[in-house]
Amino acid sequence: MTSKKNGSPTIVTRFRPQSIQHAKELQHFGTMARLPIALEASACATSVENLNQLLADSMTLRDMYKKHHWQVGGPTFYQLHLLFDKHYDEQVELVDAMAERIQMLGGVSIAMAPDVAEMTLIPRPPRGREEVPVQLARLLHGHEIILKEARAMARQATVVGDDGTNDLLVSDVIRTNEGHVWFLSEHLVDTPLVQSE
Repeated sequence: MTSKKNGSPTIVTRFRPQSIQHAKELQHFGTMARLPIALEASACATSVENLNQLLADSMTLRDMYKKHHWQVGGPTFYQLHLLFDKHYDEQVELVDAMAERIQMLGGVSIAMAPDVAEMTLIPRPPRGREEVPVQLARLLHGHEIILKEARAMARQATVVGDDGTNDLLVSDVIRTNEGHVWFLSEHLVDTPLVQSE
């Protein structure tokens, strides 16, 4: 739109996005909102703390899958390239389910990479490429950490009466990670490719 007086453009501010905004946080990390979900506040707080730890570790494992997806090489490249991406997608679903469960319990889920890096129990891999057996061993170690945590947390959720968290941990987190361990482990079995002994 141009001005009729001097031909210069007319700036319409009414439709301009208000892209710079500041406000206080609605809820600080580590605090709890009370929701009417028929669970004691202490049970919710325990589950939120546990789930945030598991979430940080699952986000780390998820990202390690993508790193290895990009950097895998060798004779099993194609199979592992696809497998790593499949497991990545399944970890994405678990991460989303855990973060949403944390919010349902009245907590605040961890979300940003620097915070995840501070919290995770999974050792950080080097930035460079590694051989396939090392990639697989790193992933298996990450799964083992998550499975140990998830089993202990599931038992704790049962004790405090948090059936929803227990169900998420047992039905989704544990079963999915066990399946991933099975598929990865089979790539580390030393069997003949062409002729049996």
